[in-house]
Amino acid sequence: MRRPLLMLIGVCMFADAQAGDIEAGKAKSVVCASCHGASGVSNNPLWPNLAGQQAQYLAKQLRSFRDGDRSDPLMSPMAKPLSDEDIENLAAYYAGLQ
Repeated sequence: MRRPLLMLIGVCMFADAQAGDIEAGKAKSVVCASCHGASGVSNNPLWPNLAGQQAQYLAKQLRSFRDGDRSDPLMSPMAKPLSDEDIENLAAYYAGLQ
């Protein structure tokens, strides 16, 4: 369930009622490190840096890969087995990195 965070000029923004578990995200991120770097900073310019990205953005992109709304030969199969909880945890972990 989401709760309203702020109402400005008729636009309502929402905050997730439950944030991801950073430690669980860190444990799950071991596979991600091979492309996105151990600290979320990629050495390859073809793969994005994940460290410090907004959690909601990261979660949206992972869901898009998982659900087939976005396609990439490397990311789609990596995201396919992720649960919503996995995605929230990964997003929280990477959002917390600098």
